[in-house]
Amino acid sequence: MEQDEIYLIDLWRIFTRGWMWFVGVLLLTLACTYVFAHTVKRQWQATAWIQIGQVGQVMSGQDPKVEPLLRVIERLERVPFENEILKSAGYADTSPVARLYRNSLKLEPMPYAGPLIRLTVRAYSRQQAVELANATVARLSEVHRQLEEVPLKAARARLSQLEADLQTALADQARYRQAAMPGNQGGADSKDVQNPMLASLLLANKNEEIRGLRAGRIDLLERLGPTYTYSTSMMWPAYVPDKQAFPNPELTWGIGLLLGLFLGAFVTVVMARRRRPA
Repeated sequence: MEQDEIYLIDLWRIFTRGWMWFVGVLLLTLACTYVFAHTVKRQWQATAWIQIGQVGQVMSGQDPKVEPLLRVIERLERVPFENEILKSAGYADTSPVARLYRNSLKLEPMPYAGPLIRLTVRAYSRQQAVELANATVARLSEVHRQLEEVPLKAARARLSQLEADLQTALADQARYRQAAMPGNQGGADSKDVQNPMLASLLLANKNEEIRGLRAGRIDLLERLGPTYTYSTSMMWPAYVPDKQAFPNPELTWGIGLLLGLFLGAFVTVVMARRRRPA
């Protein structure tokens, strides 16, 4: 049993006798790491935060967002939609840029921040990465703009109707106020209301109607304002770090060094084992 045990002194003797193997394999591994780090195409990563558009005035019980969060993610992950984005940016579907775009596209939902979607995409240059991120958001915004047309059209039609009703109610209010004045005998504008008491009652009802119309108009204008109604867009410009995303120099050389040490030690032990007499 004792003959099969390996002590530190034995390892030291193995490495002192076969140090050339250890150093050779280590240098070879570092040389391969150098070649890899200087020949592989560099990749840059852009990050963008997408805010999903919404229409503030929708039917009760409906989501004001143009499209649910998960559906937006599914749309962005579909290959046909990605091909449309690449085409709008001027890249072919089979180009290396397109393959890298599809493989690197990552979407992280952030439901408690807007909601927002954090998008990351890689390209072979900083400018290219920003261009692809902007093209993605621009194409999504175009699709959502088409989806917003119907609810926005309905909301604007309702606003126009409220304004028309308000103008009619104001005209009736002026007519009833004139008819309710003491000593009024009726005129061209109040010939249908001859009784001042009836005119006063109608005036009170009309005042209440006008208050409701004005409140509804103000609420609708507020909901159609930029606080509650907006288009899909990027919250901030796309961000690309100063350092490349791949290959990472520190990580690449660290892995190469560890791999070289491991392979060097392994080859040294194997060669010492082969020199050992049976």
